Amino acid sequence: MIRIEGRKDYLVALESVAMTDIVMNLFIFFFISFSILYTFNPTRVSKLDIRLPKAQSAVQLEGSEKIILSISRGGKYYLGDVLVHPKGLKKALVERLKENPKAALLLKVDSLTRFDHVANALDVINGLDIKKVSVATVKNNNER
Repeated sequence: MIRIEGRKDYLVALESVAMTDIVMNLFIFFFISFSILYTFNPTRVSKLDIRLPKAQSAVQLEGSEKIILSISRGGKYYLGDVLVHPKGLKKALVERLKENPKAALLLKVDSLTRFDHVANALDVINGLDIKKVSVATVKNNNER
C-alpha cells in the first residue's frame, strides 16, 4: 500500500497592498473622527447668531479672562451662552465677577438691536462699576 502524503507548508504572507489599505482606512477614520470632534467642540460652537457692527478701528481684546455679554437682535441678554432675564442681569453679572474679579467685560451687540436694550445693559454695567468694558465689532476692511 502506498501512502500519499500532502505538503504541510502553510502560506503565511500578508500582502503589502492589503496592509496599506488597512492603514489608509484607519488613517481616514481617525482623521474624520478628530475633525468632527474638533468642529463640534462645545467651546467652539456658539448658539447665538449675533451680527456685529463694522468699525474701522476694531482691535483684538487683550487677555483671556473675559465675561461675554451678548444682546441678540430681539433684545435677549446672554452671559456666555446662557439666557439671562433683563431683571436678573445685574445678579448674574455680580456672580460672574465674584468668580473672576479681574475679568474684562466684552459686550457683543447685534447691529440691528434697539438701543434701549444696549442702554439697559450699559446702565447695569455702570451701576456695578465695571471699568474694563469693550464693545465687539468686526474690522471693516473697506477703505474710503
